[in-house]
Amino acid sequence: MILIWAKFAVCILLIFFAGMKVAKYGDVIAEKTGLGGLWIGVVLVALATSLPELFTGISAVALLKAPDLTVGNLFGANAFNLLNLALLDIAYRHGPLLTAARSGHSLVAGLSLIMIAFPSACLLVSLFLSPLAIGWVGIYTPVIFILYVLMARMILNYERQAQTQFYSDIEVAAKYENIPLKRAFLYYALSAIVIVGAGTWLAFIGDEMAEVTGWGQTFVGSLFIAFATTLPEITVSFSALRLGAVDLCVVNMIGSNLFNMVIIGIDDIFYTEGPILAAVSQTHVFTALVVMLMTGVVIAGLMSRPQRKTPLRASWYSLALIGIFLLWAYVNFTISQQ
Repeated sequence: MILIWAKFAVCILLIFFAGMKVAKYGDVIAEKTGLGGLWIGVVLVALATSLPELFTGISAVALLKAPDLTVGNLFGANAFNLLNLALLDIAYRHGPLLTAARSGHSLVAGLSLIMIAFPSACLLVSLFLSPLAIGWVGIYTPVIFILYVLMARMILNYERQAQTQFYSDIEVAAKYENIPLKRAFLYYALSAIVIVGAGTWLAFIGDEMAEVTGWGQTFVGSLFIAFATTLPEITVSFSALRLGAVDLCVVNMIGSNLFNMVIIGIDDIFYTEGPILAAVSQTHVFTALVVMLMTGVVIAGLMSRPQRKTPLRASWYSLALIGIFLLWAYVNFTISQQ
């Protein structure tokens, strides 16, 4: 038992440090190639910080044939990302975090809500009907990819119309003037390779943890593996908060939730036993509903734009997010014991 937790801790450290580097150099590449604004957070940085979820999922389904581990990880990671927004709000000392963020985040949050709702509905339908498939791949997988491309394009169009960036040209030059683009690509690739290895190893650790503890793949994936794979997101967002980049801090979390649902489609391709959502536990529907509820709270916080925090140094939406998350974790653990 001690050995499995030691391996889990080592894997966490690898993902933590490699995640910091891959997100940093992903940001450098985005800025030096002329990309900016929401596009950075939703596409490039979110993709970089979601690499652990991606390769943990591929390993879980391709090598271990453990679809519950990866689907639980993806929905659970989304819940952790929204919890992290609450923690970031508590750490932000200049008022409610979402009030300081751009209103454009409402668009990204709304799109992520749709993106989470679609595979959740497909999962629910698969409990009662035989899923339509193209070979072994569910018919919903190409729809997920199409939705993501359309949403990314919508965000890019919005960004062009807004004509704003997270950082001014002066700030970008000051941040990255000593980092050549070739070096950024090299370090990004090396850090990504570390995450690929750690993510692959994490899938085996999660499978072993589920077997040793008796907690089951659904609970281990939703809580422990999800926590480990969201370390890059929280690391990047807290670093951005220290730099005063509130928008990057917020959109990194929401954008990662958007991309995590694309990983379901990628995992479906690698899972050759049949459509992946027809092979997982129905308890994932509960987690998906919790994530949608938490996303709704974030949207409400962005739209209401409160001016003050509660006496607990947290905004009302942060207390709601924390409360929902703790209730979900308790119910999830209770289900795993049955």
